[in-house]
Amino acid sequence: MSQHCLIVVDVQNDFCPGGALAVPGGDEIVPHVNSLISEFDHVVLTQDWHPSGHASFASLYPGRKPFDTIELNYGTQVLWPDHCVQGSHGAAFHADLRTDKAELIVRKGFRHGMDSYSAFFENDRETPTGLAGYLRERGIISVTLCGLAFDYCVGFSALDAASAGFATAVIAHACRAIDDHGSAVHMRAGLVDAGVELV
Repeated sequence: MSQHCLIVVDVQNDFCPGGALAVPGGDEIVPHVNSLISEFDHVVLTQDWHPSGHASFASLYPGRKPFDTIELNYGTQVLWPDHCVQGSHGAAFHADLRTDKAELIVRKGFRHGMDSYSAFFENDRETPTGLAGYLRERGIISVTLCGLAFDYCVGFSALDAASAGFATAVIAHACRAIDDHGSAVHMRAGLVDAGVELV
C-alpha cells in the first residue's frame, strides 16, 4: 500500500449529529473510517478551518439563510451556518476518530473571503492547497477517499484527485451526504463520469 493514500475528509464535530452543520448519520462512519485507516500505510486528514465571519456564513448577510446561494467574486457560493470556526470544539475531529496515523492534516477554508470544498483546490478552482504536489513527491499514485460530506467536500476532492491524474476511489459506506435538493445523486453521477471508482 506504499503508493496508495487514504484521504479522510472533514470528520469533525460540526458535521456530526449535534453539530452546527450536522450531516445525517455523520458519526456512524467513524468505525468504518478507523478500519480503513488501519489498512493504509499513508493517511491524510482534511479539516474545515474557517475564521469567524467567513464569507460563506449565512449570518453575514441580512435576510439570507443557510443553503441560500450568493455570487462571490469566484462564482456561486452556498451559504452555511457558522461552522468549523478555527479553534472551536466544532472544528475539532470527532473524538473517536483515529488520528495517530495521519501524516498530514490539510486545513481548508481558512481564507476569509473564499470557501474550499476540495482538499486540492479552493473554490475559485485556481488556488491549490498543495496536496497534489505533496502526494506526487511522496510517490503516491492512487487515493481513496471517505468522510463528510459525500456530496460536497468528499465529492469535490475526488473529482480533483482524478483530474490531477491519481487513480481515485470513494468508499461509499464510509461517507454520508447532506443531500440538499438531490445533491448526492448529482455528485454520484459526476464522479462516475470522471472515472472515479465508487466502492
